[in-house]
Amino acid sequence: MSIQARTPLSGDTSATGQDSGILRILVADPIAADGVDRLRAVGAVDVDTGLSPQQLLVRIPEYDALVVRSETKVTADVLAAATRLRVVGRAGVGVDNIDIDAATRHGVLVLNAPTGNTIAAAEHAVAMMLALARNIPAADASLRAGRWERSRLMGVELRDRTLGLLGLGKIGFEVARIAGEGLRMRVLAHDPLVSQERAEQAGAELVDIETLLAESDVISVHVPLNEHTRGVIGASQLRQMRRGARVINVARGGIIDESALAEAVRDGVIAGAAVDVFTAEPVPEGHPLIGVEGIVVTPHLGASTAEAQVNVAADVADQIAEYLRGGSPRYAVNAPAINPEELARLRPYLELGRKMGSLAAQLSSGGVRRLICSYAGELADVDTTLLTAEVLRGLLGHFSDARVNAVNAKTVARSMGVDIDEHTTTRSVDHANSMFVEVVGEQRLLVAGTHFEGVPRVTRIDDFRVDMHPAGTFLVVQHEDRPGVIAAVSTLLASHDINIARIELGRDHPRGRAVMLMEIDDAIDSDLLARLASEAHLEQLRQVRL
Repeated sequence: MSIQARTPLSGDTSATGQDSGILRILVADPIAADGVDRLRAVGAVDVDTGLSPQQLLVRIPEYDALVVRSETKVTADVLAAATRLRVVGRAGVGVDNIDIDAATRHGVLVLNAPTGNTIAAAEHAVAMMLALARNIPAADASLRAGRWERSRLMGVELRDRTLGLLGLGKIGFEVARIAGEGLRMRVLAHDPLVSQERAEQAGAELVDIETLLAESDVISVHVPLNEHTRGVIGASQLRQMRRGARVINVARGGIIDESALAEAVRDGVIAGAAVDVFTAEPVPEGHPLIGVEGIVVTPHLGASTAEAQVNVAADVADQIAEYLRGGSPRYAVNAPAINPEELARLRPYLELGRKMGSLAAQLSSGGVRRLICSYAGELADVDTTLLTAEVLRGLLGHFSDARVNAVNAKTVARSMGVDIDEHTTTRSVDHANSMFVEVVGEQRLLVAGTHFEGVPRVTRIDDFRVDMHPAGTFLVVQHEDRPGVIAAVSTLLASHDINIARIELGRDHPRGRAVMLMEIDDAIDSDLLARLASEAHLEQLRQVRL
């Protein structure tokens, strides 16, 4: 599916730069000269860095394309004023400084360059690990202060120790390769969407999160920051780590609870930490991680190499040039424009597809090797590429370090070793206009859904018929169909002041296997989840957020 630029009003030739016949491009933040040269091959380029927000508002109506790094803020006001703008290119990975929703509303394509800094970020993670293991920053400061403290600054060797990677995307994969092949470390990884074959290519062993925490001497974080990963390593997880273990974060601030990490190092729960990214940048005065002995900090230097800056500048410039020439770029951040009539038919199912993918991601166990999307009824009469992309967005968005959307969803999936199949049938199955999402990994998981009276519904989980409105926080329980299970779970939740909003039950046959979907008002922590599973004798318990 190609991305279409927004269409100007009839007679408005300025919107596409046809008034002068020349495409105009504004480079608002410093990028490598090679990137600027590539842009000049398709249009007139103005390099004007350090513009104030007001200055940018005044200048932006003149341009077809805008290139930024992290300094310039592309706000909703800027995008509203950008009557001619067709594309914003971010020379780097993160797009926190760009209002993506506003860009989509205004038909402005947003691009980034997610692969150009892979080596830089991976090497920085390894550098932080080595600096921490050998006390290099502390030794440098000590010697500069006139002290000679060899015994106090004794370090540890990394060879034959265990590195645990939370996330095995592009950067995590490269860290695994360096640590395994170069440092001779044992490498563990937790990433539910990575297949065993992909992990073996990295020289890593896939494990669950509990094993990762318990067996790693060093844990390095390589997941995106989203609602599912925010604070994923907190006080409870830090207490599960080996005494003497160390933590590295060069991914995104907020994935690790900063206050809990500072306290864990201060109290000797873990031996140290190295952090390159923070929830607030620049770091404010009094930040909990600054000044704690045993914590190494750097000011977001993961992508700060000369090579990475050349790579991302060239990458984003080539994509902008491709798009302005009418092609399809590799790394579009927001959704493409589609035929209005087809979108009207698909729109009710887009959110359902995303929620079904998210549900499958949270319920699946083991790596994902294959995704099968099937569409029945009237859905078989339309192009379902966008629906499959929304399923992938929900599925991969939990774990991928790339922003997944309708343009790049299949590319991201293939890069992670996930095969995708799509099937359609005009025959009515389960319900008219049904969607089926099957995830194949170590086990198979099937989720079915439909739209009923204007409301998205999940209608099946594996062999169990259910009726679930996919919005909110749920406990998904598989158990033996016997008396007392609901009472046991409800009683324990009540004792922790957790209110139950709704309960949905399904079973294969009386006294057989059953599934319970329990919507709760507040999320619960891992300790209470473990108690529920143990005391109610549950076969499987997952907390999902939709």
